[in-house]
Amino acid sequence: MSQDNSSSDFNRREEIIILDFGAQYTQLIARRVRHCSVFCEILPFDTPWKQILERDPRGIILSGGPSSVYAAQAPRCDPELFSSGIPVLGICYGMQLMAHAQGGLVGPSDLREYGATSISIEDPGILFNGLDGQQTVWMSHGDSVLTPPIGYRVLARTVHGHIAAMERNEQSAAVQFHPEVVHTPVGLSVLKNFLQGMCHCSGDWNMASFVETAIAEIRATVGEERVICGVSGGVDSTVAAALIHKAIGDRLTCVFVNHGLLRQGEADSVRSTLQDALGITLVYEDASERFLSQLHGIEDPETKRKIIGAEFVRTFERAALRSGDAKFLAQGTLYPDVVESGTTTAATIKTHHNVGGLPSDMKFKLLEPFRLLFKDEVRAVGLQLGLPEDLVWRPPFPGPGLAIRIIGEVTPERLAILRHADAIYREEIFNAGLHRSIWQYFAVLAPIRSVGVMGDQRTYAHPIILRAVTGEDAMTMDWARISFDVLARISSRIVNEVAGVNRVVYDITTKPPATIEWE
Repeated sequence: MSQDNSSSDFNRREEIIILDFGAQYTQLIARRVRHCSVFCEILPFDTPWKQILERDPRGIILSGGPSSVYAAQAPRCDPELFSSGIPVLGICYGMQLMAHAQGGLVGPSDLREYGATSISIEDPGILFNGLDGQQTVWMSHGDSVLTPPIGYRVLARTVHGHIAAMERNEQSAAVQFHPEVVHTPVGLSVLKNFLQGMCHCSGDWNMASFVETAIAEIRATVGEERVICGVSGGVDSTVAAALIHKAIGDRLTCVFVNHGLLRQGEADSVRSTLQDALGITLVYEDASERFLSQLHGIEDPETKRKIIGAEFVRTFERAALRSGDAKFLAQGTLYPDVVESGTTTAATIKTHHNVGGLPSDMKFKLLEPFRLLFKDEVRAVGLQLGLPEDLVWRPPFPGPGLAIRIIGEVTPERLAILRHADAIYREEIFNAGLHRSIWQYFAVLAPIRSVGVMGDQRTYAHPIILRAVTGEDAMTMDWARISFDVLARISSRIVNEVAGVNRVVYDITTKPPATIEWE
């Protein structure tokens, strides 16, 4: 399998490199930098300095992390970084590493600081330019910078007297708090001050420029070869198909595999959208019986994902023989998919079928134009391409489909129950006018039964779990505060209209600690 994860092909004039030291918030740093219209990419902390220089970054951000910098096995970056003249911003562990590597003193704090903490700004410097002298920030640390390195001055301290920020020569700076989280209200302003005041970024990266460079890159990569694109009807694969079609025209063939795990009415809707609305050549493959037979008796979610991922590729390979011997397989893989599937510095949360679930002997080269984008950026690309808003704003639907919304074994009976319940849920959310304000909403079927009473008769039937989340980037999400009246209508309809269900419950767990999907 051939795959190139590099972003260096995109001829960007401005780029920020984020070195990841294992923080849970690293992806949020990237999201906030992109929010400032500056492109950035996350690299492992031990990326060789030569490789970093080849990207000609405007600045470098060092993420937080769980380690202590004075520990023997603590992660460290190339020390040349600190004398290169490239602006550096250290965050949490990144600040401690900057101090430790340049002769400062770092040690355990006499009082650990976690959560909301007040700081006093003694010297605004570049980082706090234009901000009030008292701020509330989000802390999460047990170690502190006790003495800053020579040449650094203290900008701010916490109410406990700990150094909260430091700066050197208006070029490099560090903060002990997390500016990337929403719990630091001025965090975005701090990042903007770094990007504009130290890195001198103009903020010219947007979806219009992305579309232009992505089309050029697709043409250069594909040449005169043919591409097949696996589509599910979801936003990511549909927008990817539209972008690639704009780049190479009729040398793209979309393959829509009905794996029997789609939502109610989805097969007809997808075919209509791609063929009629977008004019894309479509190969339709009804492989539902084959997928369901392979999932028979399988309960483990990771096994289900890998079975589905492998069968998808095999189906694509068969379809390729009927579509002009395509050399490339295009997918709508997103940045969070890559992160959650495991990286050098991040644990595997769950294998996404289009990342870690692909077989090693796959015969295609991968084409993934959105591999470095977040969901909201892909929606912006869709609008830039002129796609209908109702298509662009569809709630996300995972490649494995309803297989990972049925906990345990997937059976035809369970699929029928979940399809019906999910259709009612989506209809009522739309009727309530909530479909644009909720990021994702769907039903889950658990492999348990509970006692109920219907028509004066005892029932022993399934519960349906409703999940709805809000947020910006799928990395951290909150549960949606749907009104009780709407929830009551949904519950009443599901219990009365869906055979085999006698109970409806609502999931009120954030991400983290939970993921959005149940499997």
